[in-house]
Amino acid sequence: MSKKKYSLLQCVVVLIAAVMIFTLAAGSSKASDTLAVDIYGPGQRKINIILLTPKTLPDGKYKGSQNKDLPLPDEANVFEKEIKQDLLYLPFLNFVPISSILGGDPSRGVTPEDVDLKPLRLSKVDLVLTTGWEIQANGEKILKLRVIGTYNGRTILGKQYSRVTADMLPLIADRFCSYLMKTLAGRDGFFESSIAFVRKNGKNKEIFTISPQGRNLHQVSSSAGLNLSPNWSPDGSKLVFTRLGVKQHLLCIWDKHTGKIEQKAFPGNTVIGPAFLPDGNIAATLTMNGASDIFLIDSKFKPVKALGKSWAIEVSPDFDRTASKMVFTSGRFGNPHIFILNMATGQVDRVTYDGKYNTNPTISPDGRFVAFSRQTPAGHRIFVHDMSSGVERQLTFGPGSDEDPAFGPDGYFIAFSSSRSGEYKIYLTTRHGDAAMAVPTGAGSATAPAWGKAQD
Repeated sequence: MSKKKYSLLQCVVVLIAAVMIFTLAAGSSKASDTLAVDIYGPGQRKINIILLTPKTLPDGKYKGSQNKDLPLPDEANVFEKEIKQDLLYLPFLNFVPISSILGGDPSRGVTPEDVDLKPLRLSKVDLVLTTGWEIQANGEKILKLRVIGTYNGRTILGKQYSRVTADMLPLIADRFCSYLMKTLAGRDGFFESSIAFVRKNGKNKEIFTISPQGRNLHQVSSSAGLNLSPNWSPDGSKLVFTRLGVKQHLLCIWDKHTGKIEQKAFPGNTVIGPAFLPDGNIAATLTMNGASDIFLIDSKFKPVKALGKSWAIEVSPDFDRTASKMVFTSGRFGNPHIFILNMATGQVDRVTYDGKYNTNPTISPDGRFVAFSRQTPAGHRIFVHDMSSGVERQLTFGPGSDEDPAFGPDGYFIAFSSSRSGEYKIYLTTRHGDAAMAVPTGAGSATAPAWGKAQD
């Protein structure tokens, strides 16, 4: 896995076709329908997309050439793999192989005029992605990407990248796919976000961060001990986590900009499952006066008050984007179940009733959905509860155990840890329960994912 970081200044991005509102027909839809994906609706629309063979353009070094098969640069095949891998993370896209198209690749170039759309429509293809490489006389490479709608022949998204080098290819793929997700679903940020997690290194457990698609692996802690339960600040600039010291637990805060870790001890020597609030305060389970409760901790590390207090142990707080709701795990009725606290009124409501062991709740940013892990006869599984309708559904089905769910900043994707491959690793699904995709995290078990938004 590459640890290379890419500078946005490397990419000179020129918009070659405005992102526009467009109409397409998909399947039996009428041509006037808008091609869009409501990723938050009860049913996702699947969009059929085809990636046409990359082409070297008869411009620059090859200007005026009549050769239909100009040599491709070495970067072409690498980029094709990068962008296809990125697009696989978008479950509302369905790939159509070129081999299924009557007559094969129906293009002679990369513009809408260069693509015969008729055989694509017959195969119910909605979108076409074309890739063009322009080689300059001095050897510099320009990459031109277009997404074309098959039912109106318009370019719905076009980008040009200049002075392209091999090191830039992953970043270009990420950025273009982010633009495409924004165009189709009205949301972006997935490809620029970061997942924190716990990775086992021998006897130690350290905090790492990585992008959802497995780029930019970074080690946060290196204390030769146990570092657990990472949680991002709402702006993605800080991580809070627990460090199990020799004599006591420590609350640790890592600053992404400085790389420094600040740590604080509390009376009672216990700090479990810390979580940021939007105002920068922190909630964590502390053992004060012999009881383990979730406490609100201010910016000066002073415990202010207990939240959702009962006679039982309360752990695993998580907040919606406004901090008006807090979900948590409590054993106040015997077995561990999921509860939700109204931060304004102090009212606590029970979320889960089924199962005997429900833990690790995470609430969507809009406060509508609560995902959690439930122990079933087949192992732990991820469930989601709709707070509006009261409907609960199972999202994952193993094999192994699925645990530690964490909503992404968009409220659509969910990260979780699973032993389905033998060793615990991080996987991604959606709140609809789409097929899980593995996040490449390197050697060692990976657990306790926490999803942070892309920084502005």
